[in-house]
Amino acid sequence: MIKPLNDYLVIEKVKAEKKIGSIILTSEKKTGNLATVVAIGPGKKVDGKLEAIEGLKVGDKVIYREYAGTDYEEGDKDLLLIKVEDILAVVED
Repeated sequence: MIKPLNDYLVIEKVKAEKKIGSIILTSEKKTGNLATVVAIGPGKKVDGKLEAIEGLKVGDKVIYREYAGTDYEEGDKDLLLIKVEDILAVVED
């Protein structure tokens, strides 16, 4: 697993799923910019002091800015390394 630095996050893109009975079909169909937070960097330094990333935790579902970040594949996971400022919202259940 990669460890993000500064004010970066690692998020895993959510794949579209359709359940038919007890069978779950997964597709590469676009689900919007929905992802799950996998790892959070320590934050960035401002005037010599570390400003931690607030309001996010591992496991949160988030909506991120389109075309933001750097794609990264690890095994069968489709990950994105993204700056915290490119997270637009947290999706609450």
